[in-house]
Amino acid sequence: MTAPDKWLCALPVYNEVNFVDEVLDNVANYAANILVVDDGSNDGTDARLAQRTDVTVVRHPENRGYGAALTTAFEYAIDNGYDVVVTIDCDGQHQPVRIPDFVAAASQADIVSGSRYLKMSEDDDAPPEERMLINRKITQQLNRRLGLKLTDAFCGFKAYRVDALRKLRITDPGYAMPLQLWVEAALADLSVVELAVPRIYLDLSRSFGGSLDHAETRLAYYNRVLEDAITSACREGRKLPRRRELCPDA
Repeated sequence: MTAPDKWLCALPVYNEVNFVDEVLDNVANYAANILVVDDGSNDGTDARLAQRTDVTVVRHPENRGYGAALTTAFEYAIDNGYDVVVTIDCDGQHQPVRIPDFVAAASQADIVSGSRYLKMSEDDDAPPEERMLINRKITQQLNRRLGLKLTDAFCGFKAYRVDALRKLRITDPGYAMPLQLWVEAALADLSVVELAVPRIYLDLSRSFGGSLDHAETRLAYYNRVLEDAITSACREGRKLPRRRELCPDA
């Protein structure tokens, strides 16, 4: 792999009027090419974005979901000839100063995934217990079933080689999209490295939306998406590399 010549920083955004300007101002210090996917915001975020001349905005006319916003960003990166796309959330929980580290690491791996649990610091915010437990359960399941070595399945701070994105079949529009992505990455035998990032929680009242605010419902949803992704791959006869078994009855 070579160092990327042309890279993009993409932010999925939904109702982030309180954070969007500060986050984008910071991102602009480290990225020349910035894409914002506004996933149907209705809190004034769209008006803030319309005032900016330093970012490209793609707007979904209605809220389609976190996964759908990321998929739009991936498609934009592919269509516009980028080598790497860095994804960063717009809620202030990711530090833009670390963007160059992700770009550099993408010269050595197909996916560079941030981890809030790879290294612990006394300065880290304490995670909401239910989120930590769900993350741990899902991460362990991914590692066991797919042969991955992750410590954080859900961190949105990532860098992707665009050539690698072309190999992925991503269809889930919601918060569980990363689970489908990990299944696809394993099937495509993509190389993955994790980078430690600080654990920052600025607003513990944030909602996943509707029933997903209930931990048991959210865990069941994640498990269903993961199982569906694996079942679909098995039906299509797709297999993990290195003779690792994906389909129990195969």
